[in-house]
Amino acid sequence: MRSLLFEAEENRLAVLDRLSRRLWLGGLTNSQGYLEERLDALLALRTEIFAGRLPDANTWLWPSMPIAQDLHQVMTTLELARYCSGQEELADTVLLSLLFHLDFIVDYRDRGAGKNTAERMAIEAFAEEWRERCGQIDELVEVFGMFPDDGNIQRWDQLHGLLRSSGWQEVLRIRRLLERLPELVRIIRGLGRARQSEVPDIANMVTVETIAEAVAQRLDTRTVHVPDMPGETRGIHRSNRIARMLPAETMLLGHPRLRLLWHARRAERTLLSYEDDDCMEEIRLHQAVVSHPQPSQQPGKRPEMGPILVCVDTSGSMRCGAEAVAKATVLEAMRTAHAQRRSCLVFAFGGPEEIVEMDLAVDSKGIERLVQFLGQTFGGGTDICGPLDKVIAKLEEQRWQLADLLIASDGEFGVTPELAGRLNALKKKLGLRVQGVLVGDRETIGFLTVADNIYNIRDWRRFGGSNVASPIHSHRLTAMYFPGALPKTENSPPSSPS
Repeated sequence: MRSLLFEAEENRLAVLDRLSRRLWLGGLTNSQGYLEERLDALLALRTEIFAGRLPDANTWLWPSMPIAQDLHQVMTTLELARYCSGQEELADTVLLSLLFHLDFIVDYRDRGAGKNTAERMAIEAFAEEWRERCGQIDELVEVFGMFPDDGNIQRWDQLHGLLRSSGWQEVLRIRRLLERLPELVRIIRGLGRARQSEVPDIANMVTVETIAEAVAQRLDTRTVHVPDMPGETRGIHRSNRIARMLPAETMLLGHPRLRLLWHARRAERTLLSYEDDDCMEEIRLHQAVVSHPQPSQQPGKRPEMGPILVCVDTSGSMRCGAEAVAKATVLEAMRTAHAQRRSCLVFAFGGPEEIVEMDLAVDSKGIERLVQFLGQTFGGGTDICGPLDKVIAKLEEQRWQLADLLIASDGEFGVTPELAGRLNALKKKLGLRVQGVLVGDRETIGFLTVADNIYNIRDWRRFGGSNVASPIHSHRLTAMYFPGALPKTENSPPSSPS
């Protein structure tokens, strides 16, 4: 039999089953209002702001009406319901902050403040806190396109420190730089081979069988029966053919009177005769529409939406404008991977053994790594063999086999034939694509050895504050003047039309 001893007390807390567990302690121990009304109000308010709505203050069961109206005004001004729409963690964080500040009203009164003054101090503290936080959320959304995955109150202090650092100001500067590089954004978002897109890929032509229609001369054969032509005997009928009449009709000719009947029957074509005919085949030519398979070259579908591997050059030659573009490449790779729920791994490389591997998830730790990377200055030598060796090792893992590789560099590096051979083998085996972002004036043999396509940013100096234009007319000087040195014919310049 079910015990009824504690049923009444337990019913008072039944709303906890539907309330977020993070709100239990604050909801149970808060000094303002009554327990049942407070828990019901928290559940109703959380449901509404999670849906992007803020209920009218007159419908709030808690806190008391003067406080509820002031809080409603603050939350409306700051648009907190819009920020919390679809964000459970953030909605809980707002309500936890609300509980925290309202619980301080009794402390303010213990320190000598009057009732109205204490309530106003708590509401102003809540408003000041979320005025600053909303500005920081706006910055995070501007940079990453959405709020971080772990933006709850436990991680907020860590994020708060990062968003006040000089490194974060560099992140904001790099984010604004991306608005001037739309082609770089497009290239990064096209990396990966997890699924086929609907975008045709001109560089990937495939042979397909198509059904074509044409007009052709067709032979039409038919069988025609020719009556009275010697051939097969089919039966007996009436006619005037003497050669095929029956013997009984011939007997009439020997009788002096019946012969007149024979002549009358012949004239009337009523002589009993053998019926025979023959068949002939008639062949005619006529035009007809025919369908036939025809091979044709069509662009294939471009793969997309796979993991992203990025190798970014951090050598001394990449300073100033080139450094800014390289950092923008890393930031956009992180933004794209987070927005589309993809994996992103960055290898920042300099000289030998100078490789930093960064898994850039959009959480507090990932943002910290990004801020640290974007806030540092590039320097050192250039050795791409180390990061490429790590990339090849990653591509042998199941998680990364559908990844594409992006290399951002000025191209001042060399690749060993052994490493280039291993990379080409993965291209054939896995379909790996290597996209190069050239932050320099001209292509190099090393870059052409590893990259399938190279996108040149000609105005890279301008991103470092210089107004100097590129001193050469094309980045393809190697392909133009030294085509025999190129390892792959697809990197040769197109032939001029005759």
